[in-house]
Amino acid sequence: MNPPASAKLYRTISLRLLPILFVSYLINFLDRVNIGFANLSMSASLGMDSAAYGFAAGLFFIGYFLFEVPSNLALYRFGARIWIARIVFSWGILTTLTAFILHPWQLFALRFLLGAAEAGFFPGIVLYLTWWYPSAMRARILAVFLSAIAVTGILGGPVSGMILSSSHGWLGMADWRWLFLLEGTPCFLVAAWIFFALPDKPADAPWLDAGSKRFVEDGLRAEENERRRMGAPESALSGLCQPAVWKLCAIYFCQAMGLYGLTFWLPEIVKELGWKSPMQIGFITAIPWLVAVILMLVFSAISDRYGARRVPAIVAAAMGAAGFFLCLVFQNPVADLAAISFGAGGVLSLIAISWSFPAALLSGAAAASGIALINSVGNLGGFCSPTLIGLLVKRTGNLEDGMLLTGTFLVLAGILYYAFKSLEPAATRGSAERR
Repeated sequence: MNPPASAKLYRTISLRLLPILFVSYLINFLDRVNIGFANLSMSASLGMDSAAYGFAAGLFFIGYFLFEVPSNLALYRFGARIWIARIVFSWGILTTLTAFILHPWQLFALRFLLGAAEAGFFPGIVLYLTWWYPSAMRARILAVFLSAIAVTGILGGPVSGMILSSSHGWLGMADWRWLFLLEGTPCFLVAAWIFFALPDKPADAPWLDAGSKRFVEDGLRAEENERRRMGAPESALSGLCQPAVWKLCAIYFCQAMGLYGLTFWLPEIVKELGWKSPMQIGFITAIPWLVAVILMLVFSAISDRYGARRVPAIVAAAMGAAGFFLCLVFQNPVADLAAISFGAGGVLSLIAISWSFPAALLSGAAAASGIALINSVGNLGGFCSPTLIGLLVKRTGNLEDGMLLTGTFLVLAGILYYAFKSLEPAATRGSAERR
């Protein structure tokens, strides 16, 4: 197949797959982090302090950690369509149930269960994309998928702000309860969409002809054979034992400290900058995410274009850290907002590039287990970050130490990428050279 025809084929695949995956992740991330907006009134309603809120926000990732690897292996065994639809349906139930809690311990329990329900979704999608796209395209494709995080902030912030501003007292329910109820129910529609529209692999896609299916599968098979020739592990157990996997676990932990320090506390950061009403906070929080999605797409395109991963990742980590640190320097709300916007751009760019590594280093069941392990261990940063920031806010009364903490971990992520030179996969370099 000539290059123009190949490009057209992958555009067709992207137009079929990415809308489903993008919307799924948008809903996923919204239901994971909308507790940040709910907290503008929820903690007072439930009698929680900042430390209890931070613990509740982070407890999600304990359930996530415990069930991530088995969930991703189940996806590998049963297929993406059935398993991802099950995941989305499950978290929809738990998000809507959060609207009816009466005590903090109920919130803690549901946050843990929500993490267990969502386990396997993100690494499952990363694995799923390796069944469709060659390695030279994955950073860009992952960036489009991951941009749902930013779009969640761009759209979810204003929507959450409007719900909080307009729903108080409806049917005798508090505004934060309506937030969970209205943002949880779309999951059921998305789950049905996935079940009926998402093919497991190219061979299952009714909208591809036989020649197109063969072209995609032959290209992926050639890459897998090359990884095997270079000694890439294939069994589920070997994927858990690779030094490269544990290096990526450490890096992703640092990235998650930055990402969730931002997402769970951004509404409070904006509130401290001087914007007070839920509506204002909702619209202002959209700005950092808008900047982030632009920067992430640029970084990922550069990474794919030159077949380089480590150097763009180091630059993105440095930019993210600089954004958080500059928030401590400026004493102007507009300058602080600009700094946090570049911080958000650095964090998301770093994450988009990082997920190109494991798929290029692992094959088969090893990819399923390795990707899940990286995401589960790394996302323990999602527990530590909001929990530690909550304790710091309780002690100091402001978020400055929290910004210092998240920026420091992004610096550490950049240092680890610099130190782990062996993570740059030769297969990625070769793909770039052949192009």
